[in-house]
Amino acid sequence: MKIALPDTDGRLSDYALIGTPIAAATLGRNPARVVYSAAHVVADPFTASDPSGRAAVDWEKTMEFRRYLAGLGLGIAEAMDTAQRGIGLDWPGALELIRRTREELPDAVVANGCGTDHLDPATVTSIEDVRRAYLEQVEAIQKVGGRLILMASRALVRVAERPDDYVKVYSDVLAACDAPVILHWLGEMFDPQLAGYWGSRDFDPAMQTALAVINADAAKVDGIKISLLDKEKEIVMRRLLPAGVKMYTGDDFNYPELIEGDSEGFSHALLGIFDPLAPAAAYAVERLGEGDRAGFRATLDPTVPLARLIFRAPTQYYKTGVVFLAWLNGFQDHFVMLNGAQAMRPLPYFVELFRLADQCGLLRDPALAVDRMKKLLALYGA
Repeated sequence: MKIALPDTDGRLSDYALIGTPIAAATLGRNPARVVYSAAHVVADPFTASDPSGRAAVDWEKTMEFRRYLAGLGLGIAEAMDTAQRGIGLDWPGALELIRRTREELPDAVVANGCGTDHLDPATVTSIEDVRRAYLEQVEAIQKVGGRLILMASRALVRVAERPDDYVKVYSDVLAACDAPVILHWLGEMFDPQLAGYWGSRDFDPAMQTALAVINADAAKVDGIKISLLDKEKEIVMRRLLPAGVKMYTGDDFNYPELIEGDSEGFSHALLGIFDPLAPAAAYAVERLGEGDRAGFRATLDPTVPLARLIFRAPTQYYKTGVVFLAWLNGFQDHFVMLNGAQAMRPLPYFVELFRLADQCGLLRDPALAVDRMKKLLALYGA
């Protein structure tokens, strides 16, 4: 099967597809690693709302994708940045998403983003404002029976004056949590407004503050996800976590070796890249559970160039690549996103994503993917 693809000057040349779709596998109840896929949402393309207005979600398709992830045995990290939280999906929309997922998949492993995104950071004057905002979302999510991921707060980084302000806010919020939570350290490459989180722009003092929060109430912390795109920093922190507290990798560049681990430990996974890589993630971790480390790496290592392209700078626009692949693979009938985010990457990006997805077996129906890629190229005049 061939398709004519343009280069950066618009010249067309034939590309012959070579990939074989990844073998199906379903993770069991006790996988070798806890694996969460941070899932995207499907926009309603027929809304009359402007892209900058209130999010219009296609709930049927959005839930269908979550049923697919759960069917693979993957956990779902709900209402996170992959779902365009705070950049298209507001807090009321996020709570509706959390509620629907809880109702439709009561037996699935789901953790839900809990933050302060209903606050305008520019109007926040004190850490007490941030504390109240966190507690409002904690109460709302727990009321519908949801587990929590405490997301980093743009408002907190704006008003905190010292590291102790982070310790105080998190201590109060953890006290209100009914079950152990996952903390989330999102780097500024994902959200520039989070620069200096934990009270420092330098990794070591910031890490020490995060560890102080964890050590003060380790029984309330299931784990911490760090998304810094730096494997060495993750490994350093992983080795310092108290017993029983998990490291969840959020490193979409280096996930195979971090999940595999070393003689001193390993990371679990909470990854946006495991949305488009869901079948590869399930198959690879199933192989790891069988003791087949070579099979694990043989499945995931070829996906790294694709992941690095999806998450290239400016990294916050990675959701565009995630939804593009969902469209190619038939999980939705259109390539439209909340906030018009489908326009946030150039055509050569999509062309290369198509090639790489094919080469690592992530086009589950190559004929459909080719047909849709041709439609996109026609839209661009290619």
